[in-house]
Amino acid sequence: MKELIPVADLDQNPVSDENDENTGTLQVGLQPGLESAVITLTGRDRPGVTAAFFRVLSAHNVQLLDVEQSQFRGYLNLAAYVGVDPARVERLREGLDETLRGHGQSVSLDLASDALSSSPRSTHVAVVLGNPVTAKDVSSIGQTLANYGANIDRIRGIADYPITGLEIMITIANPEPGGGMAMRKALAELTTELGVDIAIERAGLLRRSKRLVCFDCDSTLITGEVIEMLAAHAGKEAEVAEVTERAMRGELDFEESLRERVATLKGLDASVIDAVAADIVLTPGARTTIRTLHKMGYRTAVVSGGFIQVLEDMAADLELDYVRANTLEIVDGKLTGRVIGDIVDRARKAELLREFAADSGLQMYQTVAVGDGANDIDMLSAAGLGIAFNAKPALREIADTSVNHPFLDEVLHILGVPREEIDESDLEDGTYRRVPLEATAR
Repeated sequence: MKELIPVADLDQNPVSDENDENTGTLQVGLQPGLESAVITLTGRDRPGVTAAFFRVLSAHNVQLLDVEQSQFRGYLNLAAYVGVDPARVERLREGLDETLRGHGQSVSLDLASDALSSSPRSTHVAVVLGNPVTAKDVSSIGQTLANYGANIDRIRGIADYPITGLEIMITIANPEPGGGMAMRKALAELTTELGVDIAIERAGLLRRSKRLVCFDCDSTLITGEVIEMLAAHAGKEAEVAEVTERAMRGELDFEESLRERVATLKGLDASVIDAVAADIVLTPGARTTIRTLHKMGYRTAVVSGGFIQVLEDMAADLELDYVRANTLEIVDGKLTGRVIGDIVDRARKAELLREFAADSGLQMYQTVAVGDGANDIDMLSAAGLGIAFNAKPALREIADTSVNHPFLDEVLHILGVPREEIDESDLEDGTYRRVPLEATAR
């Protein structure tokens, strides 16, 4: 797997923070005479708790240095890093306990002279996706991270449908480009052992800078293979399968195999194109994924070794920004068995991704490519983030991450989009829909 690198390390956008005084941990000074302390509060969430907490702090002239509050399934967690007069520590502790006990809260106060004044900046983020995700999975992932000196900073849930998703913020021991490769490899090996998907990339602005997602079509954006669907209408499944097998043995390259397979369609009535187009089935989650990306301001594209005449209606329905595929030659309403124009092969897919990025005014590190086969290797290698979707081993080997569940929504979660936000947006525009799913036991 190729190592994702931050914007600072990209040739097209070199940046140095060597002399930046604001880089690293923010240092906030205590007022004279105060000592640092960490105060934590937990309990069932209810109105007025936060106000009561800070009212007590105010009564004891506490200096605030950092605060973090979260609510999880009806339970409140509130932590404050503060400066406190050492002579008033016990009175502050008593005041907090007395006041907040009435709100059903537990409070602790610990002097913490060695505490950092701000949270560490996580270097990487890992997204764990599975159906289900178990405590054993997280234990194994956590131990693997620890084996390579990585620390888990924060964990949050980002999906409960159609799979469970966790986002884990991590600080690794060696944040330099390439420093996490051994850890990445170990996590990749865990995916097969545990049966969950683990995607890891650098945290920070680079992750949020993606603005173009380009999909392969067959067995990625849609569930079938267009050439096989056409062959079925022509009664040529066996001939097409034989050519495909030769290509898989390395006897033919993609262009040769495509031309041989298309030749079997010679004489087929052009109306078959409409019939096959009507039979196209989108991959589960495809419509939600494209719709959500558009709402977020992304551009979307599909590049296919299939045929533009079959895909153009689907692309229009999804409102894709870019669509490229091969063109079947049609003469007098019949397929001639030939393809005209440039062939969309492995190299051409990467070229098209670069063209889409340039047309959108984007750098390549702002692109994402999603595919399933060897024909997508160059495209995924060229993209800022390459996602192998239920892919062949050759593609998984070079991809930044692999998705092995049949839901395209996983792409959104890898990009850090929580299911809650997707659902809220869909509820607002009336597109919300959850199809009942059978749990996958393992």
